[in-house]
Amino acid sequence: MVLIDPTDRNNQHSRLLDALAAGSASTRLKAALAIGTHPEPGFVDVLVTRCAVEPNFFVRDMLTWALTRLPPEVTVPRLRAELRSARAQARSQALHTLSKIGDRTAWPAITPSLLHDPDDEVARTAWRAAVVLVPEEEKEALAAALATHFGRGDREVRLSLSRALVALGDVVEPILRRAMTHHDPTVRAHASATERLLRDPDAGFDLAVDEAVRVVALGPRPEETPGADR
Repeated sequence: MVLIDPTDRNNQHSRLLDALAAGSASTRLKAALAIGTHPEPGFVDVLVTRCAVEPNFFVRDMLTWALTRLPPEVTVPRLRAELRSARAQARSQALHTLSKIGDRTAWPAITPSLLHDPDDEVARTAWRAAVVLVPEEEKEALAAALATHFGRGDREVRLSLSRALVALGDVVEPILRRAMTHHDPTVRAHASATERLLRDPDAGFDLAVDEAVRVVALGPRPEETPGADR
């Protein structure tokens, strides 16, 4: 009979924990991969904690993957608690991971304060998570909340908002129509671009924005005007 040293497992855990904080991103990536390959609930706290401070995008993504390999009943409560963190990256990564897990019991944790977070990355991630987790009966209210951000931020922020609204489907149509009459031309252009993407999801966002800006500035082409062909 081969006797296994009972300390071997503890030593392995310690090595993995040390590797997650190593100076080399490659070492941290391999550690996250190893943890996800052989997931154990005991790693949830260190994975979530590391998500909050990990500077490398690929390592963060591997940490999220490792968390998705654990049972939702273990990860979701810990991630929901992380949404109250004062650190923006902690909130953003927790939201991202919740969207990947897709457990709709997490929906109540997607609060208005997250949807309207002043940090653009947190808000973008909250929008993406919200459209994954929202119950059918809450979609219209979510769309109305998201529409208050038309015109916010740079191209990436606006694209994220448009994609989130398009993902909600036809329920957004009346909200888009109202936004397309807004007094602010930036809001009107963003809403118009989103409406074009809703009608044609394969349309490029930049082209939709360019056309929307043209329409806001010059008015619709004759063929786009109701009754123009009569």
